[in-house]
Amino acid sequence: MAKRASTAASISSPDVAAWLRERIRKGLLVPGQRLIEIDIINATGASRSRVREALQRMEVEGLVSIEEFRGASVRSFTPDEIRQIYRTRMALEGLAAHDFALSPSVERKNELKRVQRDMNALEKTGDHAGFVRLNDEWHEVIIDGAENEYIRTFVARLRLPLYQLLFAAFYKPHRIDDANAGHRKITDAILAGDAVRAEQLMRDHIEEALAAIAFLEEDSLG
Repeated sequence: MAKRASTAASISSPDVAAWLRERIRKGLLVPGQRLIEIDIINATGASRSRVREALQRMEVEGLVSIEEFRGASVRSFTPDEIRQIYRTRMALEGLAAHDFALSPSVERKNELKRVQRDMNALEKTGDHAGFVRLNDEWHEVIIDGAENEYIRTFVARLRLPLYQLLFAAFYKPHRIDDANAGHRKITDAILAGDAVRAEQLMRDHIEEALAAIAFLEEDSLG
């Protein structure tokens, strides 16, 4: 018991929140699923107070819903909320592409070139999981290149709750090739230093991603 108390004391609420976020990202916790405190305690070794702090933190972030008498659950989003999230991403990631295009960092732009080459190699392979991984890396390189911590923080929050929808969208026929065509144009604009074009292309790219998700919703309805 003493060992258990020592373990719990070493785990902070941000660590528990990070543990939960990663499981939401991977689809191990899905929208609407209840988050049972004792299950989280057993899995993480954290104290009940740390778990509650983490759940309250994630409620503020918009990832968890907490209801009286029902407890916490992974938040579900309406189609209108999904559209709002994507429209916000259009503005923030468009700005990131704009600012990265103006950046003098040769190292970061070489990294963007490398990721783009790797994505090009996956066209017509059907390697959906590989492309999703590289798609994440590509977006992260651009956000890093903007050197704006506010963009990084808010985009991370916006992408996480819809990650499984994003992943599923890449299983739509030709989605990898269509998405990468947009990636190439944005990459070229950033490397050319064309900030205005890079911003508009990124906005268009995210709008196309929203259309792909809307296709999935219509298909699921039937």
